[in-house]
Parts: sequence; C-alpha cells; structure tokens
Amino acid sequence: MVSKMNEIIIRPVVSKKDEKIFLLFPYKVIYKDDKNWATPLYQDRKKLIDKNKNPFYKHADAEFYIAEKNGVIVGRIGAIVNFNHNKEHNDKIGFFGFFECINDQQVANKLFDKAKEFLLARGLTQMRGPANPSVNDEYGLLINAFDKPAVVMMTYNPDYYLSLIENYGFKKEKDLFAYLIKKETVFTEKFLRVSKLLKKRNSVSIRTMEMKNFNNEVEEIKKIYNIAWAKNWGAIPMTEDEINLMAKDLKPIVVPELVLFAERNGKTIGFSLSIPDVNIALKFNKSGNLLTGLYHLLTKKKKIDLVRVVVLGVLPEYQTSGVAALLFYESAQNAMKLGYNFGEASWILEDNLMMNRAAEALKGERYKTYRIYQMDI
Repeated sequence: MVSKMNEIIIRPVVSKKDEKIFLLFPYKVIYKDDKNWATPLYQDRKKLIDKNKNPFYKHADAEFYIAEKNGVIVGRIGAIVNFNHNKEHNDKIGFFGFFECINDQQVANKLFDKAKEFLLARGLTQMRGPANPSVNDEYGLLINAFDKPAVVMMTYNPDYYLSLIENYGFKKEKDLFAYLIKKETVFTEKFLRVSKLLKKRNSVSIRTMEMKNFNNEVEEIKKIYNIAWAKNWGAIPMTEDEINLMAKDLKPIVVPELVLFAERNGKTIGFSLSIPDVNIALKFNKSGNLLTGLYHLLTKKKKIDLVRVVVLGVLPEYQTSGVAALLFYESAQNAMKLGYNFGEASWILEDNLMMNRAAEALKGERYKTYRIYQMDI
C-alpha cells in the first residue's frame, strides 16, 4: 500500500472558504513573526484577486491555487493571462503571481508546475513574474535588503524565495530599483539653481493637486499616464476603469502637496504622485482588519516619516528636458516642508537612465532591488 504521507496536493480556489485560506496564508504562516512585513488590509488583498469587481480581469484571466501537505496549507500561487500585455507587446507570455511558500522546493515546484499547466493550456510559451497581478500593481521579487521594512505598495518576501524560484529554472529578465532619499542630503544650492533654470528654460510651472477638483485632476493624470510609459519595457496601458479604481483607493491617503503637475502654457506635460508610507502605521495592525487598520493610521500618523514617489511621468517630447528631475526635486522639497525625513523613489527600471540619474542627482541611495523572472515553458 502506497503511503500518502508527505503528499503535496495543489487545488484551485473554488469557494469563499478557499479564497479566505488563500488570502490569509501569508498573515498566518509566512510573515506572522516578520517585523519588516507590514500587514496589508485584508479588503485590499481581496480586491486584487476579485475577478468580478477588479477591472483588471476584464482583459485578463487567472486561476488561483492552494498547496496542501499532509492536510496543512503550505503555499499558494496565481496563474495569470494578461491579454492586453500580449496584444501590446506581441508576446505569448503568461504570468505567475501571489506566490507565497514555505521553504520547501518540492512545494514550490508543484505550485510552479500548476501555473505552467494553466498557461500552456492557453497557448502561452513563457512565464514571467511575480506580478500581483500586473505591472500596474505590486511587481517583482525583493532580492536584497531583507532587513528593511516593506514600503507601501511594494512587494516584500523572505530571502529563500530567490532559491525556490531560481532552482525551478527561472532566470532574471529585468531588475527594478528603489532609491532612499534623505532629508539632510537632498537639498543643495546647485540643485536649487538648476531647478530655477529648468523652469525658465522650459517655461514650466509646478502646481499641487486641488482636492476640491479631485475628479478633474484625475482626468489630467489620465491624459499623461499611458502616454508617458508607452515605450517602457513591459508597460501596459491602464484602462479608464483601472485608473478610476486606483484613484478611489488612494484618495483617502493623498496629501495634495505631494501630487504635482508640471504645466507649460496651460497644458499638463507631466505629473508625480507621492504618498505617505502608511505601512509604518499598518505594521501594528497584525489582523489586517479594516477598522483596526484605520485606528492605527489615525493614532500612528506622526510616526510616518517617509513618502514614496509612486508614479512620475512626463510626455515623451519633454522627457529629455529635465522636467522629470524637476518633479522629483519639488516633491522632495514639499515632503521636507511637511516634516517627512525620508523618501523612496520606486520602482525604476534598471535601464531607465534618465530616471536613475534623476534619483541619483537627489543623492538617492539605491538600497533595494526587485527582480522580474522569466522562463520558457
């Protein structure tokens, strides 16, 4: 009689109970004792995999899986087909995402096998990831700086995930950088002079967001967002519904002085969005519950001393004009005036020379690297 001991079973998420198991696995197992993991709000995690309510799935397909070993949940993964990606880049690439796993290569292999099986059945020839669920969401695997806290809307993972992924056969496809900017080093007289010169040379003015006209401001962002990143590696245009959802989700934590618009002759030519690192408060909310999360955001507000530059984009015809650097600099100045001591510019493609140079010009320290992996299937 064949023993069932140590049998690994991979099963799809098919019920509300399965969904809860899938979502809570990181909370209860992988990160329960990790002081650098910031507990995300459960409702936000749920939204990422909701195929009925998340507009991403209007142009994508996905299946989510749970791994069990001897009746114990030991891992999870998502297999994702982003039809807009393959249309935009003329690819046959599928994605894996939401990967969480105990330190067991057999379990990881079974999860990747299941994702590969799903993608192969749909005619895809390569698998890329992690994407949770796309380039416009949480993207990449942290490969260093595991002793540094997770920053808002950036991924975080144990160090052994590198081995689990690379031992399966994945290879590096692209690295993404995060820069740490410090209050005491960001300001220089030279940069002040350069910023004034850039404004004058390009006839550019910088203004902050008007919250009373929030919907109109979002419309201005829509005009820039997809055009600015059209030629970037792996970039996928966000649909109107996706941008509207992002705006709705971010509105409660938006600080108007940290959302900047670059204008020339009354026309918006670029914008930047920075948000306070709410993870600093949410790390105290171990349950991921919304109400207790709001309580910690209110009571720990003064502890938040870092802002993250989430998005910074300039129309193509102005991308060599220095306007991006100007937005970087003005964002840093406004953050300092509001009392923030640190900023993170993330993420920036390793081969995006202009954006890397802009971050370095602000004395940014490249302190974290995230990796996108890929393999033929």
